[in-house]
Amino acid sequence: MAAAIASLMLTGIWLYLAGVSTWQAILKRLAGRKQRDVMSGEQMKQLLIVSPFQRMLERYKVFDSMHLPMGSYHMRLLLLMENGWSIEMTKAQAAASFGMGYAALTACAWLSLLGQEPLLLVVGIIFGIVLALRPFVEAGRKVEQRKQLMIIELPDMLSKLMLLVGAGETVHQALARCLEGKEAKQHPLYKEWGEAVSMLRNGQSFMAAMERFNRRCSVQEVSVFTTVLLLNYRRGGEHFVLALRELSYTLWEKRKAIARSRGEEASSKLVFPLVGILLVLMILVAAPAVLLMS
Repeated sequence: MAAAIASLMLTGIWLYLAGVSTWQAILKRLAGRKQRDVMSGEQMKQLLIVSPFQRMLERYKVFDSMHLPMGSYHMRLLLLMENGWSIEMTKAQAAASFGMGYAALTACAWLSLLGQEPLLLVVGIIFGIVLALRPFVEAGRKVEQRKQLMIIELPDMLSKLMLLVGAGETVHQALARCLEGKEAKQHPLYKEWGEAVSMLRNGQSFMAAMERFNRRCSVQEVSVFTTVLLLNYRRGGEHFVLALRELSYTLWEKRKAIARSRGEEASSKLVFPLVGILLVLMILVAAPAVLLMS
C-alpha cells in the first residue's frame, strides 16, 4: 500500500513540475519523422529533470535558504570549470543532482510496487539521497585532488625557474620557458601558469598576471610563491634565487608529505580486496569439509 501511494504521488508531482507544455514538446519531438527532430538525451534531461526542479527550488527559495552550501559549491565549481562559469550554471547543476535523486526514488517506488517488495522503497530513499548529495561531495574531492596536483608540481617548476634566472634569463622569459615540454591542458598548474604567461605576452603587468594566477589557483602554497615573486622579481639574478630557495625547501617537504599520505591511502585501500580474497579462500577450503559432513 505504501509503495502504491508513494509511486503515484511521486509521479504526479513530477508530472506537475514538468508542466503540460514540456510533455507536449517531448511528444511532438518523439513523434517527428526526421532524424533531426529526435530529441537528444541531454535535451530530455534538461526538460524533464533540470528545468522542472530548478523552477521548484527557486519558487520555494531553497537556494536562498542554503546560500552558504551553495556558495561553497559555486566556488568549487569556479575552480574546476572553465572561465565564464556563472551562479545560474551552479544552480542548474544542483537542480540536476536533486532531480536525479528524485528520479531514482520514483523508479524504486514503482519497482517496489510491481515486485511487491517494500524494502526497495527504503533502498530508493537511500539511493536518492546519495545521488542528490554526490555532486557536492565529488566537487570537494576534485578540488582537493587539484590542490595536491599543484603542490606536487610546484617545486619542480620553482627549481626550473631558479635555474633559468640564475643562468641569466629574465623572470618573464624564465616563466615562459618553464612550460616547455609541458601539456598545459593536462595539468591545472600548467594551465594557469600558461594563462599567466599569455597575459604577460599580451602586455599585462606582472602584478596583474600574478594576482590572477594566484586567484585562479586558490592554493596557499601558490599564494606564497606569487608573493615572493612580486617582492623579488625586479631584483633578478642571485638575489631572486636566494629568495626562492627557502620556499623551495618547504615545497619539497610538502610534496614528500603528500606522497607519503597517498601511499598510506593506497595501502589502506588494498585491505578490502585482501579480506575479500581471504573470505573466498576460506569458503573454498571449508565447503568440501561441510559437504562431506552433511
